[in-house]
Amino acid sequence: MKYTEEHEWLRLEGQVAVVGITEHAAEQLGDLVFVELPEIGTEVSKDDEVVVIESVKAASDILAPLSGKILEVNESIVEDPSLVNSDPAGQGWFFKIEVQDMGALDMMMSKDEYDKFIS
Repeated sequence: MKYTEEHEWLRLEGQVAVVGITEHAAEQLGDLVFVELPEIGTEVSKDDEVVVIESVKAASDILAPLSGKILEVNESIVEDPSLVNSDPAGQGWFFKIEVQDMGALDMMMSKDEYDKFIS
């Protein structure tokens, strides 16, 4: 898995990256009450706002960690946003994106680097 400074994680499945937020981010946000996901097929560029989330504390945008096409979204978190809090690295994923530039992943952090970043 790879991590971003925006507290997102990416898990590679071939040329596809599954994207979610880290446990640290989920804890900081508090209980999620609303999630708005992108449309399947949307082409996004790195740092585009792609997901809107609202928690009991604040509203936030989730940025695209890399450029590509949205292939799948996790509708279950729209129905039950608490999945993001209870299982952020599992059932609480946001979307799957086709990776255009695999080299972009080299600029992201490993688990150890991310743990150091948040400490």
